[in-house]
Amino acid sequence: MKVQHYTATPAEPVPGAEGVTVRWVIKEADGAPHFAMRLFEVPPGGASELHTHWWEHEIYFLAGAGHIHGEQADHPVAEGTVAFVPGGELHQVVNDGPGVLRFICLVPHQRPG
Repeated sequence: MKVQHYTATPAEPVPGAEGVTVRWVIKEADGAPHFAMRLFEVPPGGASELHTHWWEHEIYFLAGAGHIHGEQADHPVAEGTVAFVPGGELHQVVNDGPGVLRFICLVPHQRPG
């Protein structure tokens, strides 16, 4: 079992996303065989890269305000918002608010099959 405050895991810069950090708070090395839990912090005016990949995202927004830019539409997000981004869908998380946009994102370790 691993129990700790999220700040015990060092924040790392996210390549291609100026000012955005990620903390890999639960990973395979912790004994989690299927999924990793990541905590992102996006500064005001910041954004993740516009990107796509095979895996899905399950996202829970902890603080701040912004939107998820998707292929079909933009969706507002704020504290308490949850989002599902299917694998293969182009997406980007954008901070529109005055404070840090903080969210948890779960991803699988490897491609199924």
